[in-house]
Amino acid sequence: MSNDTLPKNKESIVKNLFKLGAHFGFTRSRRHPSVSPYIYGFKNRTAIVDLEKSLEALEAAQEFIKKIGSEGKQILFVGNKNEARGIIKKYAEVIDMPYVNERWVGGTFTNFKQIRSRIEKMKDWREKGKTGGLAVYTKRERGMIAKEMEKMGRLFTGIENMEKLPGAIFTIDAKEEAIAIAEAQGIKIPVVALCGTDCDIRSLAYPIVANDASRATIEFFTDAMAQAYREGKTMAQNMAKEKLETAVDKKED
Repeated sequence: MSNDTLPKNKESIVKNLFKLGAHFGFTRSRRHPSVSPYIYGFKNRTAIVDLEKSLEALEAAQEFIKKIGSEGKQILFVGNKNEARGIIKKYAEVIDMPYVNERWVGGTFTNFKQIRSRIEKMKDWREKGKTGGLAVYTKRERGMIAKEMEKMGRLFTGIENMEKLPGAIFTIDAKEEAIAIAEAQGIKIPVVALCGTDCDIRSLAYPIVANDASRATIEFFTDAMAQAYREGKTMAQNMAKEKLETAVDKKED
């Protein structure tokens, strides 16, 4: 992977990705044909990803995420496998975005009204628990409610603040999160995904082919998405502030 023609900053990013092991794919037998353009070659039957192309894909995804942030839309972070679970939660919370990191509940997008009603029920029970409102139930009923609240908390806590459908989703491992991606695509929600060489990337809006099984690389790309969103949001806030100041200046004149 020669990066002699890359600008210095891009060259350093590629080198960093290499150190993180982002270039490691799966074995030749697991390679999906759709990722062939992103594969530099094979070593000991293991696919080696062309990191220059990964960086190009990352930059395109970041520009899109900046736009989502500048428009004030939400991005839903999705990553339910062990390597991604904690990282997805961490960076979604950093930018106050919704996330799913336990299990994708079928219908989260396609039956959003019902999902929201279950979330509101959970919040209502929680509030009643704080104010003594659950005292009207029998001990057995309160036990059942407690179990249901625990289950709902695991599934829905990350999307409590998702009052409407998001502007995009960012997911780790398109193969692992196929159901979430299918739901998103069914209602035209763009998908940004970190994809290993075993993923079918043909229908993804912004696929980033790299190692999707390593915590280090998952964190790198998730952090990059969070930073892009924050940059877009800050840019929009600064523009709004400038417009307000200009309007005030004109009024004073």
